[in-house]
Amino acid sequence: MTGLFPLVRPLLHALPPERAHGLTLAALKAGLGPKASREGDPILRTSVWGIDFPNPIGLAAGFDKDAEVADAMLGTGLGFVEVGSLTPRPQPGNPKPRMFRLAEAEGLINRLGFNNGGVEAAAARLAARDRSRGIVGVNLGRNKDSADAEADYRAGVAAVAAHADYLVVNVSSPNTPGLRALQGREPLERLLAAVLEARERTGPRPPLLLKIAPDLTDADKADIATVALESGIDGLVVSNTTIARPDDLPKSLPPSLAGQAGGLSGRPLMAASTAVLRDMARLTERRLPIVGVGGVASGADAYAKIRAGASLVQLYTALAYQGPALVGAIRRDLAALLRRDGFSRLDDAVGVDL
Repeated sequence: MTGLFPLVRPLLHALPPERAHGLTLAALKAGLGPKASREGDPILRTSVWGIDFPNPIGLAAGFDKDAEVADAMLGTGLGFVEVGSLTPRPQPGNPKPRMFRLAEAEGLINRLGFNNGGVEAAAARLAARDRSRGIVGVNLGRNKDSADAEADYRAGVAAVAAHADYLVVNVSSPNTPGLRALQGREPLERLLAAVLEARERTGPRPPLLLKIAPDLTDADKADIATVALESGIDGLVVSNTTIARPDDLPKSLPPSLAGQAGGLSGRPLMAASTAVLRDMARLTERRLPIVGVGGVASGADAYAKIRAGASLVQLYTALAYQGPALVGAIRRDLAALLRRDGFSRLDDAVGVDL
C-alpha cells in the first residue's frame, strides 16, 4: 500500500474526507496496510517514562478512534500509536459534514465531536491484542451530554488502564462544548486529582498525560504548567487542533471553506503548536516529557519539535496527503539531521533551542 498511495490518493481525495478515512480503516482491518519495521536507525531510540520507544514518531489520536487498527498502523514503522478519543458511552458526534480538506494548505478542519463506539468496546479490543507488537497509548474524553466530566474521565481510566502503555486526558478538543474550560486552573486541579486517584485504584499505573490546546493565553499556559507540575502527572501532549485561522493560509482558499467551524490541523498548525510547545517546555523547566504534535509533515518538522522540547512527536493529517511512506521518510531525515548537527542520540537534541 505504501507504494500504491500516489495512485490511490486521487481516488480517496475525490471522496468526502470522512468517507475516505472509513475506506482507509477498512483496508487496514483487511490486512492491506504496509509492512515496515519499527526497528531502524539506533540514533532514534529513546526511553520515556521507562518505556523504550524504537523511534519517536507516533500516530496522533483521532485516526484510530476505536482502537481498531493500532497494530496495522504500527506496521507502517511508527514508534507508537495513540488511539481515541474514547468516551464512557458511545456517541455519534456532530452532524455531517464535519471534515473539510484544505488541500492547498495540506490542512484539515474537523468538528467530529468525539464520535466513537465507547470505551468498553475499545477496551475489549485492546485487551485482546498482543502488547509485544508495539506501544499503544489511549486518549480519553468526556461525553457531550455528561453532567460530570470528572466521572467520565475516571470511568475511562478504570476501563483501559490495564491495557494502555500510557493515558492521555484530552481537555482541548474544540468540538465538545465546555471541554476547553477544563484547562482553567481550578477545574484542571480537580480533574487531574480525580483522574490520578482513579489510576491508583486500577492496579496498573500507566503514565498519565494532559493534552492541551494551542489557543492559550500566557496566563493559561503558566497556570497549566503549574498545575501539571504540582499534580504529579507524567507529561503533556502539545497541542490539539486550533480554532484560529493563520494569516498565511493560501489566499485561493474559499472563505466558505477556511471559515468552517472546527479545529484546524496539518501544516498551518506547525508554527503555532511548536511555539506553545516551546513555552510549555520552558514553563515546566523541562521536568515533564512533552509529546509534540501539530503540523508535522517532514523530518525537519519533527526535528524542530524535538529541538523545541519534545521527547516524542506525533502526526496524522500529513498522512492523508503524503501517505504511509511519509513515516519512513521522516525517520530517515530525522536521523540524518541529528547526525548533521553532531548528536549521537536523540535525547541529546531534546530542548536544545530553549
